[in-house]
Amino acid sequence: MSHGIAWIGAHSTTEKSAALPGMLGGISLTCARGLDADEFLIALGADLDELAARTPYKDLVVPVGRPGRPSPRVNPVMYGTCGDWVYVLEDWGMATWATGYRKVESMRPAPDEEIVCVTLNRWSPPRTVIHAPGDGRAWRAEFGEDTGQASALDTALHTAGAVFPSLGDTDEATVAAYYEEHGERLPSAVFTAVGAYCGLSIDPAAVRAGELPSLLIPMV
Repeated sequence: MSHGIAWIGAHSTTEKSAALPGMLGGISLTCARGLDADEFLIALGADLDELAARTPYKDLVVPVGRPGRPSPRVNPVMYGTCGDWVYVLEDWGMATWATGYRKVESMRPAPDEEIVCVTLNRWSPPRTVIHAPGDGRAWRAEFGEDTGQASALDTALHTAGAVFPSLGDTDEATVAAYYEEHGERLPSAVFTAVGAYCGLSIDPAAVRAGELPSLLIPMV
């Protein structure tokens, strides 16, 4: 069965539950192709031993700080592959790649390596789509916009209804009214577009159950 990834957007405002063994609400997504899956995870800061262990998310042990010591600055992530893409799922509020690609050398988009990132930016809005098409550059678009590059991803965003009217096209009242009427479906539309462009399908049941492999990624 093809699940797509629209369900990720549909649960973008669902509160995280400590009782859930996996993830459901507030998931950010990063996917990459043109490089080995492990290579991309290492670029994000994955520990080699953890990577080799392929520990299911539900069994991952997140270290906690001891009295008088700060808690380790790491985030648990879930990952997998689909077609040519490796994908990383995070529900701590943002996507690690989005926070680090402009300052961490290993995360900088390289030629011939394509990266698509949907980061919810819970702590630093707005929600954003970032596309590094493989030419060493990265283009950003807030939810409701396209990247302005007339790319195949932009076409997918328009086709999915993920590009809303803007002040450059119409007046403020029309824009506000459109967002009021259609804003609730925008996250689903964005993830639908990214899923269509990348050909991604991720099983929501496996993600909720925490059955996918996992890692601890350092915060950047």
